[in-house]
Amino acid sequence: MIVADANLLVYLYVRGGALTDRADAAYRHDADWAAPYLWRSEVRNALARMIRDSKITMDEACAALVDAETLLKDQEYLVASPDVLALAIQSGCTAYDCEYVALAEALNVPLVTEDREVLRAFPARAVSPEQFVKIG
Repeated sequence: MIVADANLLVYLYVRGGALTDRADAAYRHDADWAAPYLWRSEVRNALARMIRDSKITMDEACAALVDAETLLKDQEYLVASPDVLALAIQSGCTAYDCEYVALAEALNVPLVTEDREVLRAFPARAVSPEQFVKIG
């Protein structure tokens, strides 16, 4: 199992480019993904930006959401607010990002992310998709 951040989820279902290739590789390596409930809002926001920028259509965005919801069925978690706040204060990362870190710590699994700030702040827990595939 891994905790997947919102960007990894987006690029698993919005096809094209190197980010999709890395998301695919992580999924092939371990298809058991989890995320905090926050993922829904973050993915919706990313998809809305892509629609506004004419990168995808509304239908493509809705299909990506259905696919992500199916993947994460029964794999969405609440995280403890004190844990999130402590991680955010300790690292300087956003509380949004620290929700993913807190969940990965609670489940004792890696957080797979492309976020450089999170990778730098949490090297014992956060790994890039490339690192994840090489580790296993």
